[in-house]
Amino acid sequence: MSPLPAITIKIVSPYLSMEDKYKDLVAQLKAHEGLAAIFGEAAADIDAAAEPEAIEAARVKHLGRKSPLSLLLRSIPELPNEERPVVGKYGNQARAALEQALADRKKQLESGELERRLATEQVDITLPGEPFPQGRLHIITQTQWEIEDIFAGLGYRIAEGPEVETDYYNFTALNTPEGHPARSSHDTFFVDGDPDVLLRTHTSPVQIRVMEKEQPPIYVIMPGRVYRRDSDATHTPMFHQIEGLAVDEHITMADLKGTLETFVRAIFGADRVIRLRPHFFPFTEPSVEVDVSCMICGGDGCRSCKHSGWLEILGAGMVDPNVFGFVDYEADRMQGFAFGMGVERIAMLKHGMTDLRMFYDNDLRFIKQF
Repeated sequence: MSPLPAITIKIVSPYLSMEDKYKDLVAQLKAHEGLAAIFGEAAADIDAAAEPEAIEAARVKHLGRKSPLSLLLRSIPELPNEERPVVGKYGNQARAALEQALADRKKQLESGELERRLATEQVDITLPGEPFPQGRLHIITQTQWEIEDIFAGLGYRIAEGPEVETDYYNFTALNTPEGHPARSSHDTFFVDGDPDVLLRTHTSPVQIRVMEKEQPPIYVIMPGRVYRRDSDATHTPMFHQIEGLAVDEHITMADLKGTLETFVRAIFGADRVIRLRPHFFPFTEPSVEVDVSCMICGGDGCRSCKHSGWLEILGAGMVDPNVFGFVDYEADRMQGFAFGMGVERIAMLKHGMTDLRMFYDNDLRFIKQF
């Protein structure tokens, strides 16, 4: 490819000499020989200046505190009476003219310098520019989006809700009775001065909000930040959770197991298997803990899985009929299942991490690995 033609920019900045620009003033200054000589010398220096530095030198020489013009103007009280009005009138006019001439000449010289640089310092626009550091998605965001994509492929949609919740949506409507340990201030962040307002401890309240507004069939997942009073290698006060809800006719535990098995194989690999263990959650009945076969030892047993061959990944179960009572669903006709997982937990298992706090240390050496 032939090179691009050079681009030449011509800046025209006309400059009139001091004699031409101020000929009327020069004629008037002849009324005082000394004033005319001072102005003539200053005009010659301004006309002869070839660079901005020379203009600054001329300014100091002819308009500075010790310049002949400044000394002459300060001596007006000592001059003969006939000279005072001439020097006073034309002296100040001469000063103003010199100040304007210096500014005009400086601007003209700077324009010429720009013209020279444009002509001699051309930029090759065919060269690549300076690279900028490229950002990246945080591993938590990557993992959350991957989980969302998997469930979107299964026909689920995404629903979101507020992070500051009420006691009703976070506990009561989810069949969590008064006196339950989760309601304790040791486990939950309550808003000071209002015991009915809190930072949600799970995204399950979104399930209630969705069911209040919609009738089955419902297939949704609910990602978002949640808050609990925990802080150690596997817990942080703020973390991310994704919960799922399916409500329809004729839904069984087999549907739940098949859904979770499909998810696990998509996120951890096709050779993974799951097992369900009986558990208890207030809002599901029956409830289960879900384990996945250890991806490090393949289920044979190792330090990562505490030699059991299994790793716990999430909790799930069939929606308790009492929950349907809070949203006016026909519990004898509708069934559903729900599940919830920590995004950090999934990311830790997938990438073999041992300390959840690494996600929030903002160490670029760690973040850039993913």
